[in-house]
Amino acid sequence: RSQRDARLQVSAALKEGRVSATELCQRCLSLIKSTGFLNAYVTVAKGTALKQAEESEKRYRRGQPLGVLDGIPFAVKDNFNTAGIETTCASNMLKGYISPYNATVVQKLLDQGAVLLGKTNLDEFAMGSGSTDGIFGPVRNPWSYSRQYKEKAPPKSGSENEESDWVITGGSSGGSAAAVSSFTCFAALGSDTGGSTRNPAAHCGVVGLKPTYGLISRHGLIPLVNSMDVPGILTRCVDDAAVVLGSLAGHDPKDSTTIQDTFKPFELPNLIDVRKLCIGIPKEYHAPGLSSEILALWSKAADLFRDAGAKVIEVSLPHTRYSIVCYHVLCTAEVASNMARFDGLEYGHRADMNKSTESMYAATRREGFNDVVRGRILSGNYFLLKQNYENYFIKAQKVRRLIANDFVKVFASGVDILLTPTTLSDAVPYVEFIKEDNRTRSAQDDILTQAANMAGLPAISIPTALSKRGLPVGLQFIGRSFQEKQLLTVAKWFEKQVKFPMIQLEVKRHDCSVFQHQKSVSFL
Repeated sequence: RSQRDARLQVSAALKEGRVSATELCQRCLSLIKSTGFLNAYVTVAKGTALKQAEESEKRYRRGQPLGVLDGIPFAVKDNFNTAGIETTCASNMLKGYISPYNATVVQKLLDQGAVLLGKTNLDEFAMGSGSTDGIFGPVRNPWSYSRQYKEKAPPKSGSENEESDWVITGGSSGGSAAAVSSFTCFAALGSDTGGSTRNPAAHCGVVGLKPTYGLISRHGLIPLVNSMDVPGILTRCVDDAAVVLGSLAGHDPKDSTTIQDTFKPFELPNLIDVRKLCIGIPKEYHAPGLSSEILALWSKAADLFRDAGAKVIEVSLPHTRYSIVCYHVLCTAEVASNMARFDGLEYGHRADMNKSTESMYAATRREGFNDVVRGRILSGNYFLLKQNYENYFIKAQKVRRLIANDFVKVFASGVDILLTPTTLSDAVPYVEFIKEDNRTRSAQDDILTQAANMAGLPAISIPTALSKRGLPVGLQFIGRSFQEKQLLTVAKWFEKQVKFPMIQLEVKRHDCSVFQHQKSVSFL
């Protein structure tokens, strides 16, 4: 079945009454249960989800659905506030915290009739690139249990444990990527500060969109780096990402960094002509550690555009080599500032220490934060010390401006879209991943993605092919500021050309029989 045929299924089925919103919700909830070992969800909001589905069903019966998202199940990364549902950021600091309000993006989806299934797993406070460092434990990549991966896996000797085979999802929005990849929901929200939506999207074989900074409200997203954070969108195809973007984008009076102009939702064309396009290939993205397999795929993708009549040229973004160091300084400085709010007084964890206010602060933060978060707070405060401020923070801000200007110059020269890899390799086994510390891993894994955050540009990761190990590999498109329509149109054309295979998920566990998904790709 072609993706196009599958695309018309779910929304049409809801409209025509072939499936009810409640049935759809129940199917997703039972899938969440049977794929529980993936550890993608940290909270499942079964009661409220079924109630929302029931309301949606009534609207369909009256012939008054709220739009294409009405009745569509979605999941949300656990660093977005959700009224009445626990929001933990996968940290002891916020365990048990229930927000009194919804994040704007969550509210907008609910207003469209979408059904919130639950909250997804992440690295603590979204600091990491593996979704392995939260209090709920690591997320497992659904592709670890796919026929494609199992067929390529080398035969095991008797002593080898099958449990050690599974690969990471990438991060920090690994729970959301795994949830979409394993068919438990049709769309999920992630956050993207240095690549946290695109990285797991690439590793889990789904579409991951990081919109232009300021296009989508950050209100209710618990901040990591205010000047770079963007809510991200994870779906199984580009058209779905465009629909979700259409319902989320636009000005929010509660977030002063959002655009003032009204945003017009758009539909992507089916017939796309790339002949007038100029695609830039940044030579600096041929980074140390880039696998030969991904390099070959990158070249092949460039050839696809060239063969279709697009102009493909090599470009230079000369300050790219400084970007990861610059990102580290700015990221930790803003983290140090943001984490100051977790003091044990107003919300979240409070240590049982009553010697003095200072000792209560210290004990609360020691107990509430893991080593990764504490390490970033210490680094950030060091960079912000009076004697270091000029040499680190101010200098990094100047370098950030140079990095943003590199992109401005390239786009001004006539380039429409940049094509780069998303990750250096396919997903690594968990046992390999944890051999290196979080900071080393994040520095390696963010290298191809964080520059788009520093420049505030829209970027999308598209699943492109399976590696020799049977695991997904994604390529990244970076667009001009606020030119999401062009970016997504090009991404849709590319998605059509590459025909990425659907996951054949085989799960044999004590809690469920073997099942294999041949589900619809999309909800449209």
